[in-house]
This record gives sequence, structure tokens and C-alpha cells, in this order.
Amino acid sequence: MRSNLISEYSLSLSEIADLIGSPDANLEKISLLIKGISLNSNDVIQGDLFVALPGENSHGSKFIDSAVANGAIAVLTDKSAIVNADIPVLRVNNPRLWVGIIADKFYRSPSSAINVFGITGTNGKTTTSYLLQQIWDFNKRNSGLIGTIETRIGDEIFSTKRTTPEAPELQSIFAIMRERHNLNVVMEVSSHALALNRVEGTKFSVVAFTNLSHDHLDFHETMENYYQAKSRLFKFGFSEKAIINIDDSWGKRLFQETEIEKISISTHDQKANWKIIDTSLADPSSSGKSVVELTIAGPGGILLSIATPLMGDYNSANVLMALALAVESGIDPLSAANALNNAKGAPGRMESIELGQRFSAVIDYAHTPDAVSAALKAVRSSTKGRIIAVLGCGGDRDERKRPLMGQALISGADLAIFTSDNPRSEDPLSILNQMHEGMKLLENHFVIVDRGEAIKFAVDNAAQDDCVLVLGKGHETGQEIMGTILPFDDRVELKNAIRSARSTK
Repeated sequence: MRSNLISEYSLSLSEIADLIGSPDANLEKISLLIKGISLNSNDVIQGDLFVALPGENSHGSKFIDSAVANGAIAVLTDKSAIVNADIPVLRVNNPRLWVGIIADKFYRSPSSAINVFGITGTNGKTTTSYLLQQIWDFNKRNSGLIGTIETRIGDEIFSTKRTTPEAPELQSIFAIMRERHNLNVVMEVSSHALALNRVEGTKFSVVAFTNLSHDHLDFHETMENYYQAKSRLFKFGFSEKAIINIDDSWGKRLFQETEIEKISISTHDQKANWKIIDTSLADPSSSGKSVVELTIAGPGGILLSIATPLMGDYNSANVLMALALAVESGIDPLSAANALNNAKGAPGRMESIELGQRFSAVIDYAHTPDAVSAALKAVRSSTKGRIIAVLGCGGDRDERKRPLMGQALISGADLAIFTSDNPRSEDPLSILNQMHEGMKLLENHFVIVDRGEAIKFAVDNAAQDDCVLVLGKGHETGQEIMGTILPFDDRVELKNAIRSARSTK
């Protein structure tokens, strides 16, 4: 991303040594100019500082020779690393903690010059981010977005490798936004990013918490660790203001524990600062589409009506959070509400596929037990017939949530189809067996390992007024099997299945 910068940035090695408190007096005298920062030896260019981090399987110091060959002129690493290269080496106890701080100084504190709105939580980050940016667009605010699906800088769209970029890339994105006068940016802040210090050095205008439920325990091990990672964003140093959804127990706890200025939102708690005081499903007969009508009350006597096509209580919470964030960014409440009347969800989030078929077809990224239950509940409210749902679980990830997701599928669907997601290095059938372990599969429960075949089976069994709901992969365009990512897009597969079924009837 740094190749998109207009300005050239640099930082002397002595400035970095002074910043981290290097005890090596000789090193502090070195006037080498660092022209970039990289955590990957393959991305190093001439003049870079290479950061060699300890990893789960190997240490970054193994790649120092490669980094030097590509142009690295100095190394930042931990005190245990073995470095044989003949270049200056900076050593600190926790290099990950310092990378963001160094990158922030290198790019001249770009987040201090723009309004950064950070959203964390298990579910809802992506949809809320997209809603907020649409409000800004509606109000002609030059804005940016950093998240799971993509990075947007004004009208430009860039692919993304992870929800929250590593610190050097993140700070370079902020620098580009500052150069292009994108003064408002919304970003998803993952628990991994918080645990691994990727957002160190970032100054947030407002931080937001959506919810917390079972996910990523292969990394965090316990829900308490997961919560503690998320709660780091709500401590002094990152931001001085927070908006917190208090609908779940974790949100209530965070609201009580955070010491920064806080605003509460809720879909049902009438004591919250922002709350939904009435919800109704409009008659879809005139437009052919379901619309949820929300009456929202906010601070200072604000009373608004919003008609949104986004179904389900969790989407109502996303709308409410986006509205509260928009008002905090200086948007007039009525103008924000008007924007939300026409706002769409994020790609792959409750995304409808409409090819003139007699049943509804929806794909969603739901990949946690709570998200699966919420998605099924959302389509139930607008489905006259049966819900035919397709779901799998990813391989090499938290095994403990597999039976919980299986139970959510069986409980919410009339016809449940277990299939592959991204099996990665695991046997797909083994994953599926874990999903329905201990459950009695009835005649309306099916196991179809091939995801394409499972989607086709769902469509072939759909009748008028049914809903085919394909869960788990959402916007993803590949399926990872044994180290290879094969082209696979639920949207494409679902469209092809609908066309095929129509041609045979």
C-alpha cells in the first residue's frame, strides 16, 4: 500500500533507537535513514527496517538474510533472536508492541490528522462499517474503509489479506488517506489485531463494541481471554469515547468497566442512550421486498424513523450502531436516518440472489453459533414456506464451536444440509461428523460433502415461498482444500443452481 503514497517518508535509526529506549549508545549515533518498514522479507525494498518477529511455528530471524538481500538496512527483533547479518540490530522485549508505535512516528502520526472510527465485536463489524460509510457518502463526506472484505480510499478499492492490517501497512493506509483528504475512516478492529498489537500507535476518534460470542477460541483459548483482547480497545490511549451495545452480558460488562466516555445502545433496553422503541415488518406486497420499520430514540430528544431492507434483530443493532457513530462524526441525525433508508448491507451479508425464482435465496457470512441462529431467525420472519439452510465449518479452527453450529442449523432450519466450508488440512467428512455429533439426524437432515452439490440440492428441493439460505462463506471467492485455494463463490454457485433448476422444469 505504501506504493500509493505521494510523499516520501523516512526516519533515522537513531530516532527509532531513542523511541524504543535502546541501551546501545553506539547504535543511537547511527544516522542511517529508514525508508520503510516491513514484517515480510519478500516485501522488503531498499532502505527498509525489517522486523523479525517470533512466530507460532518459526522465528522471523530465519528470514533476515533474505530481507538483507532485498535491501533491508537494519533489523528490529526480540532479545532472543540470533542475528548473523552485518547490519544494525535493534532489540526489544516485545517487538510487536513497538512496530505500530514506530510506524506511527515514521508516517508522522497520520491517524491524529483524520477521524478514525474503530469497530470491534464478534459479529456486525463489517455491516456496520458499510452502513456508516454509506451515510458519509450520502452526506458527501470523503471517507475510507478498512475491513474484512476490502479497503476503500475514496473511490479506489483494494483487496485485503486480513480484517485489520499489520501495523506498517495500517499506518501507510492512514497516511494515504491523509494525503487524499479522506478525513473520515471506519475500520474493523479484530481481536487478533488487538492481541498482536497491530493497532498500537493509532488514535481513534470513537471506538465501538457490537457483541461477543463463541469464536476464535483456537487462538484465544477462553472467552475471558477473547473479551480481554477486545476490551483493550476501550482503554485510555486508543480513544476517549466509546459506543457500546449493551444487549449481551459482555457488552454490559464492558460498559461498566471502561473508564473512557461511553454511550450505550440497545435494541430493547429503554435505559440506553440510543435505543429502538418500536419495530415492525412492513407489508412487502407493494414493493415485493420486506422492509423493517424502526423507531429510534437518541440523546437530547432525538426521535427518528428508519425503513431498512436489512432483516433481523442483529441488523437492527447494526443500523442503530451506524446511526450513533454517524452522529458522533458530526452528521445531522435526520440526514443519517435518510441515508439509512436506502443503505445496503455489506457484500455476502444477508445478500439476496434474485433471478425471478419462486423462492427467496440468500447468502450470509455467518460462521459462529450466534450468527447462524440470528440469520435463520431473520429469514424466518419473512418466509412463508420452509427454510432450507446449507452450512459447514472451517477446518484447522476452533473445534468446540462445530456442534454448537450444527445445533443452531438443526434448530432453525426446516431442511438442514451439512456441507464443507474451508476444510483446509482436515478431512471434510470428519468436520461434518463433529458438527452433528450426538444428534439424531432425521429425514430432513442431510450430509453432502461437496459444497456445490449441497447448494444445488437445496435449490432443487425449494418450492414456492421457501427460502434457501447458504451460510458460512459470504463474500469469499475461494475454498481452501489441502493448502490450495480453489475458485468457489456461493453467489455464483447459487445463481448457477437456480438457472439449472429453472431450465429443467
